This record gives sequence, structure tokens and C-alpha cells, in this order.
Amino acid sequence: MLNPNLITNAQALLASERASYMKLHPKSAELSVKANQHFLYGVPMHWMNDWGTPVPLFINHAEGAHFTCADGIDYTDFCLGDTGAMFGHSSAPVAKAIAAQAGRGYTAMLPSTLAPDVGETLSDFFGLDYWQLATTATDANRFVLRWARAVTGRSKLLVFDGCYHGTIDDTEIDIVNGKTVNRASLLGQVYDLGLHTVAVPFNDLAAVEHELAKGDVAVLLTEPALTNCGMVLPHAGFIESLRALTSKYGTLLTLDETHTISTARGGWAKANSVTPDFLVVGKPIAGGLPAAAYGFSEAMAARMKAAKDEAPAGHSGIGTTLSGNMMTLAAINATLRDTATEAAYQHMLGLATKLEIQFNQVIKTYGLPWSISRMGARLELQFCANPPSNAAEARAAQNDTIESAIHLYLLNRGVLLTPFHNMMLICPVTTEADIAKLVRIFNEFLKDLLKGIEQ
Repeated sequence: MLNPNLITNAQALLASERASYMKLHPKSAELSVKANQHFLYGVPMHWMNDWGTPVPLFINHAEGAHFTCADGIDYTDFCLGDTGAMFGHSSAPVAKAIAAQAGRGYTAMLPSTLAPDVGETLSDFFGLDYWQLATTATDANRFVLRWARAVTGRSKLLVFDGCYHGTIDDTEIDIVNGKTVNRASLLGQVYDLGLHTVAVPFNDLAAVEHELAKGDVAVLLTEPALTNCGMVLPHAGFIESLRALTSKYGTLLTLDETHTISTARGGWAKANSVTPDFLVVGKPIAGGLPAAAYGFSEAMAARMKAAKDEAPAGHSGIGTTLSGNMMTLAAINATLRDTATEAAYQHMLGLATKLEIQFNQVIKTYGLPWSISRMGARLELQFCANPPSNAAEARAAQNDTIESAIHLYLLNRGVLLTPFHNMMLICPVTTEADIAKLVRIFNEFLKDLLKGIEQ
């Protein structure tokens, strides 16, 4: 349990930092007034209003691991578009590829001459034979769920409490009093998602097998680590055991690597020699342009073709007009071949390891019962002594006041974290100086947070 005095100090810090923010960002405040005339909440997409700042932070320029706001302030970016820019803002190879393609067309609903190369690139990078493209990971997960139901003849989906797979309806659920129910924050939902989706706690193999043994689960969809409810790492052998259980009971296993692509080149599954039936990835694969992909084996491709060929002619409910457009193909090829290289990953992982060690040293210095969870180049600070094993433990460790105070304190001193929890990403051009700045300011924050509190 958090010390009540910490909360009191965090509230005072938060009030002070909100005032400082307004002094530092007069142009963002001015832009917010103008944007509110035509955008809901004054932003193009309402999540952009979820940073806990008095007014949104408007960006003028982003490159590498830094960006400049409307007021000319330089920021070290550890959010990186919540993984969308995980390989750095405006990577030179990607920018060059986009510029070259811009003069040759954006979209035509026909395959680009780059299509064979991009297929080969995806296969080489992730280790699966066949691919289809989508515009977002939400779309990719939705399409995989359709394919899974079509090829298995089953209707149910199994996910983990606390999961996030984009805004696909079937996964917007929580466990409440042991029952799978619609997420309370979900807007406009008109039917009970628990009719076709069942959730169990992460890292609970017995609960997984209990549901799979019923024989009606088409697909188990999970990230290798939960990354949206607060990072929850898998117990040793957990994902491997999911692979074995799904095979035993005729359920397909889908791994959503949209965030866990931070693990290594090729993602968590390739690095750990686990072969899912489907692999979904989005966000960073096109350098930040809207793009996603899902991969599968040759055997699965045959099952998918059979299901499609046996269906009546007409729309399959799979795919969107802009999926696999020419601009996206060019960006994917440049990102995966020329930016997300093995050398880039070695740099990212090395710095992430150093940042984890330094954060743990600072936490220990102040005697705080906090911990760091890390998966590759992705780290998260959590307000619990030991990393959580499931979503319930992750939620119990959260504190919105302290979290908001950390974020705004860092932001006012030129460092950006992801707004959802205390997540940090390292990109290929993050430097030793960047992480030193983050650690130094975090240390200063803890000094201010703990003023007057005996340790």
C-alpha cells in the first residue's frame, strides 16, 4: 500500500506542474483554443487529450528520438507514438522511400511491383511463410478472428483479463466477480460481448485449459506479455504451454506482437522459437504510417483458401480498400529492411538494459517498493515491489495521482513518457545522454516527492 503522504505530496506537485506547463506552452494553449472550434476535445483523435496536461501539447517537428513542440521546446521522446515510432521519428530510409513513392502513386487497390519484395521481407523478419496486410492492428486482429472462426467452425474467442488488441469489439472485456463482462468504459456497445468471448487471468494455465477443454474456442488471442493494463510479463514457459494446449484442443493460437516487437528483431515468438497459427503486428512496421500485417503458415494458408473458396461469392468481411496500398508497401520495406536492423536492435536492447539497471538503482536509493518490468526495448515503472503476474495485480499497483505527477514533471523538463502507465521505449537513435537525462530528472522528481517523508 502506498504511503498516504506520497499521495499528498504528489497532489501538490501535480498542481504546481500544471501551472508551470501553462507558462511554458502559450502557443499550445493558443492552438488548443483554435482546435476546439472544430475538433472534439480540441484534438483530431480524442486519445490525444489523455496526457493529463492542462491543454494538449502540439508538435511542430519530430526526428529520431526527439521532437519540438509549438513553443520551440526540444523533448526527448520515450513514448515514440506508443510504439508507432518505435524505430525513431522520420527514419531516413523510410522518409526516402515515402518521398520516392509519392511521385508514383499512393493507392490503387492493385498490388504494387514491390509486393513480392515486401512479402519476402515480412517472411524473413518474422519467420512465417504467408502474409496479408491491414491498415491497423485492430483490423488485423478482427480479420484473423474471422479467419479462425471460418477454418475451425467454432465461435468462441479466449483472451486474457486486461488485454488490449486495438478496438476490436470482441476483446473489449474485463473479468468482474469471475465473469466476462463488457468493459465499463466501452461506448455504444449494444450486445453482451461475453456471449462469444471468455476471459481468464494471465499466467493461469489451469484456467486456460478449463476453457479450451470445452471444445468451442476457435482461437486464443494474446500478446506474449500484457502491455496495456500495466506490463505483465509471462511466467517462464507460459506462452510455450499455451502453444501446447491450443494444439491439444484444436484451438488456434494468435500472438499479437504489436508491442512485443520490442523484444528482438522478429518479435518475441521468433526469439523464443514459438510458432503461432497467426501472428499480428501493427504500428511500427511502416515507420509510423498506418499499417499492420498478419502472418501464418503454408498449411494455414491452405485452410484459409478452402474456407474462402467454399463460401458464396461476395464480400468476406475481411480487408479494407486502403489495405496494402502502394505507399504502405514502400514504407514497410524500408522500415523492416533498412531501419529495424539487427544492429538497431542491439543498440536498443543494450540501452534498455542500462536504463533498467539505473532505474532500479534510483528506486533502491529511496527505499521505494517499486519495480521495473522490461521486455526488450520496452520498460515500465510499476508501483509494486514485485512485477505483477496478472491484470488484477497490475491494476492494484496503479496510482493515477503519482503517475500523472511523474509524467507532467518529466514533460515540463523535456522528457516524454507514454501517457498510459509509466512506459518507456528505446529507439535505434536514443543515446546514452537521453537516458542519463531521464534518470536525472526522475531522481529529482523522487527528491521532491519524498520531501518531508521519513524513509
